[in-house]
Amino acid sequence: MKKYILLIFLFMAGLQRANSQALRTPDTTNTVCLTGRKVGVTEIEIHYSAPGVKGREGKIYGTTIVPFDYAPLGFGSNVPSPWRAGADECTTMSFSTDVMINGKKLPAGKYAFFIEVHEDNSVLIFNKNIKEWGAYFYRKELDVLHVPTVQQKNLPAMQERLAYNFSNQTDRSVDINLVWERWSFPIHVEVDLKSTVLENIREQMSGAIGFDPASLEAAAQWCVSNDTNYEEALNWINSAVDPRLGGRNSFNALSVKSAILKKLGNEQEAATIMNAALDNASPQELHNYGRQLLNEKKLPEALAVFQKNYTKNNGAWPTNAGMMRIYSAMGDYKKALAFAKAALPQAPDEQTKKFLENAIITLGEGKPL
Repeated sequence: MKKYILLIFLFMAGLQRANSQALRTPDTTNTVCLTGRKVGVTEIEIHYSAPGVKGREGKIYGTTIVPFDYAPLGFGSNVPSPWRAGADECTTMSFSTDVMINGKKLPAGKYAFFIEVHEDNSVLIFNKNIKEWGAYFYRKELDVLHVPTVQQKNLPAMQERLAYNFSNQTDRSVDINLVWERWSFPIHVEVDLKSTVLENIREQMSGAIGFDPASLEAAAQWCVSNDTNYEEALNWINSAVDPRLGGRNSFNALSVKSAILKKLGNEQEAATIMNAALDNASPQELHNYGRQLLNEKKLPEALAVFQKNYTKNNGAWPTNAGMMRIYSAMGDYKKALAFAKAALPQAPDEQTKKFLENAIITLGEGKPL
């Protein structure tokens, strides 16, 4: 009889544990959160449960709630474990591309995230086992990256619920701050923007848009602008201008091809292609190209383009404005002033008109634009 009673007791205890793990209601669980950010083409996603301070201010860190260093948690593998950086299931972070975490490389992937907490300098830990419950089944041999961080303490505002906040974002980096109570753990994430965008472009070009002339042209243009991947870019732009594929020899497409050929050292063919591009250009396209050369301090080349535009289009807008700019850059303010006065009645809008009025005053005083 005692044997049966013991079996029933063990069965009921096991059933109670199973129910306590399976059943959760909003009023008895920590807040489950999902947050993320995109940096360049890199997608960052963080999944975590957010515990509350619940009146324990000053009793969170260096206690059984968040022990310093590694501490046995009493269940599971019963090995010394770091903090789960959240509550309940393990916190996970995923990165769609390779990233740098506080200056150290982390391959693309999804990771369990832990922190080895100390009084001043802590260690961020990224681990392969994303299925574990908290840190109870932590296996150090599955760690992929350890990287130090210096936490901030005694923050002026008390953070009741643990949160992962994003800040200081640029086109290639972002700061993530784990904030709870009056402590903050900074995580600086940086991406190799050029290589990740290029790989993303390659992935896109392997799909349906790899047959779209406009997309092929845009991919080649990006390579020119970012000074990379010229051989593949030449193949893309050749397809973009191929009439058999629906391409057309527009000014922009041909000028992109010319730029790539020049980067590859084929100066003669680049010049031939650029001449063809100029013959196909609209007045505005010629003007913009002239201004590009002007910004590059290539005054003789810019003068030739502005003069070609002026002659070809019989002084129509914006050719007088172009001649004004080049002569001002060359120091001939008298000629620049004459073209500015000719351009003024052609101004397409009030903002341009105001600019030309001010240019006439400036040039009249013998000053450059």
